[in-house]
Amino acid sequence: MVLHGTAVCRRALVPICAGCGKPLRGSGMMRGFNICANTLTTPTRNLSAYLLLALSMSLVGSYVALSKPLVAALPVFLLAWLRFGIGGLAMPHWLRKPAGEPALSRATHGLIFLESLLGNFLFSLCMLYGVSMTSAVSAGVIMAAIPAVVALLSWLFLRERIGLRVWAAIACAAFGIGLLALSKPAPAAQSQTLVGSELLGNVLLLGAVVCEAAYAVIGKKLIGSLGPKRITALINLWGFVLMTPLGVYAALRFNFATVSIGNWALLLFYSLAASVWTVWLWMTGLKTVPAAKAGVFTVMLPITSALVGVLVLGEILRGVQLLAFAIALLGLLLATLPARSQPCQAIRPADLH
Repeated sequence: MVLHGTAVCRRALVPICAGCGKPLRGSGMMRGFNICANTLTTPTRNLSAYLLLALSMSLVGSYVALSKPLVAALPVFLLAWLRFGIGGLAMPHWLRKPAGEPALSRATHGLIFLESLLGNFLFSLCMLYGVSMTSAVSAGVIMAAIPAVVALLSWLFLRERIGLRVWAAIACAAFGIGLLALSKPAPAAQSQTLVGSELLGNVLLLGAVVCEAAYAVIGKKLIGSLGPKRITALINLWGFVLMTPLGVYAALRFNFATVSIGNWALLLFYSLAASVWTVWLWMTGLKTVPAAKAGVFTVMLPITSALVGVLVLGEILRGVQLLAFAIALLGLLLATLPARSQPCQAIRPADLH
């Protein structure tokens, strides 16, 4: 039934959303604006955000694994400093303030610094040193804790409600990748020094997990006031500033002639992936996805890290590890399937501007 050009429910004369066909609730519906907020956030838009988040964490996982040969060729402080420097050279134009963007407040400055300190500076040091002391597959096992830590921090600091399905997805991610630990063959007799070094590497990787989770949560706060490109450039600039004293110290004592052309090419990929691509992809996807749900996509980090370790670095992948990946991906599916449809909420014409 149609009343004055507006579709309505035949039974109760309730306005119908022109986009999804469900009853509208709310007093803001006007002729010509009979659509709901759920219609504006289309499945296609969600899918695009999910793809950006998954691609971002897949790139992080790839450079976590590929950083293992880099830390064998370059000192960690020098490697991290070069990464920020190369990334900064790739995006100086992103530092400029867009015309419609508000000026940075003191609180936003503080969040940018924390984002860089935790998500760039400390994450780089913990990850690079940790990977140098253990395997890429072991790094994948430990990084499986990221979704749970992101959800916990989102609940504590962003007051996000975490549904049962997202918790189930987090459990799948942690349990699936945790199977990798059980699938590792029993090591041969090792020296106490080697065992201690691997233990320290695992502790450093746990520190990287906390830093990465904080990065995801702080990013959700920043994306409300800044664009993805400017966030990417600003936190990279702070990372370069923080790392410069240590990087210069390492550079003055290093013989650059020992680095092969292949490692220079790998350094270029690592720098652009870590400083530019992954940050922009993550911040863009985070605009429309809650931090707790976005955290589930960090499961792509350990999966990709372990796969690169197998395909590129020659580590061994067994049947139990394949099962672990399948369970982790099931968690990702749980988090991204459309939620059960709910009655639409009407929007005002002003909401469209």
